[in-house]
Amino acid sequence: MSRFYISLFLVIILSWHNGFGQDPQFSQFYSNPLYLAPSFAGATGGSRLCANFRDQWIALPSTFITYSFSYDHYFEAFNSGIGFLAYRDIAGAGELGTFSVGAQYAYNIKVKHTAFIRPGLHFSYRETGLAFDKLTFIDDVMNYDEPAPTPPALTKARDVDLALSTLFYSKRIWGGVTVDHLLRPNVSLYADKVKVPIRVSVFGGVELVRRGRLLKPLDETMTLAFLLKTQAQYTQLDLGVYWHKNPLVLGLWYRGLPPFKTSERGDAFVVLVGYKTTHFNIGYSYDITISNLIAHALGSHEISISYKFLLPRRKKKGSLPCPEF
Repeated sequence: MSRFYISLFLVIILSWHNGFGQDPQFSQFYSNPLYLAPSFAGATGGSRLCANFRDQWIALPSTFITYSFSYDHYFEAFNSGIGFLAYRDIAGAGELGTFSVGAQYAYNIKVKHTAFIRPGLHFSYRETGLAFDKLTFIDDVMNYDEPAPTPPALTKARDVDLALSTLFYSKRIWGGVTVDHLLRPNVSLYADKVKVPIRVSVFGGVELVRRGRLLKPLDETMTLAFLLKTQAQYTQLDLGVYWHKNPLVLGLWYRGLPPFKTSERGDAFVVLVGYKTTHFNIGYSYDITISNLIAHALGSHEISISYKFLLPRRKKKGSLPCPEF
C-alpha cells in the first residue's frame, strides 16, 4: 500500500473515531459544572473560577490530555447566571484535538420555598484539528520510493454547537438532564461530513448525612450521586459516594454499567481526595482501570481547582446540595 493511501486511511479513521466516539470526560464532573450542564451557570450566587486538567491512560506512549477553564456569575436582580467555558482536548501522538469556547445562560425559577428549577443553554464555537506532521507513516521506518503523503484538505474543521439543560434541586436532592451537540457540528477535515452525535447526560443525587450549625457552613455531609451518559452506541454510568468532613473530602466512584447489564466488569474505579473551604476547592482523583485495557492503559490523573467570590445577598435563592468534585 502506498504512502499516500496509508496516510489517507489513518486520517479518515481518526476523524471517524472523533466524530462517533465519546466526548472528553471528567471523573470530577461536579468540579467542572459548566461542562456538565449550562444550568450550573451562576449557581454559587456569586462569581466562580474553575480549572481542570486530566491525563488519561498514563501508561500509553501518547496519552489523552484535556484542559478546561470556566467562569460564571449570578445576577440576583435578574435571577440569572451567565458563564463562559473553554476546553482543549488532545488525543494521541497525532494530536487529534478539539478546542471549544462558548457562552452560557441559566435562569433560576423558584417553585416553592426550598425547590428551584434552572433551565440553561450553551452556545459554542469549536475547532477540530490534526498535527499531520507529527504522524509516523510506514515509510518513516521502511524504505519506500513513494510521493510524500498528502495532508488533509483542511487544517481545522470549524463549526458551532448548542446544548440545552434543566436542573431541579431542593435542600437535599437534585437532578438534571443535558442534551448536547444539538447542531451536530462537523469534524471532518475533508469535503465529506462527519457530524458529532447528540449526547444526553442525566445526573442527580441525594444528601444522606447533613450536619452543621445554624447559619454556618456544613461540618459534615455524605452524598450519593450518579451520572448517566449516552452518545451514539455508547452508554456509561458513573455511580459514587462523597464524604465531606470540613475541610476534607473523600470520594469513591464506579464507572461502567452494572455487571448484570453487560458481560464486561466496567471501565474504572475512581478514588478522590479533596480540600474544600467556603471559597477555595482543590481535588485530585485517580482512575483505576478495571476494563480489558488494564494491561496497557493503567489509570488516569485528574486535578481540579476552583475559587468562589461570594457576594452578600439580600434574598436567599437556595443552595445546591450537590458536591463540588
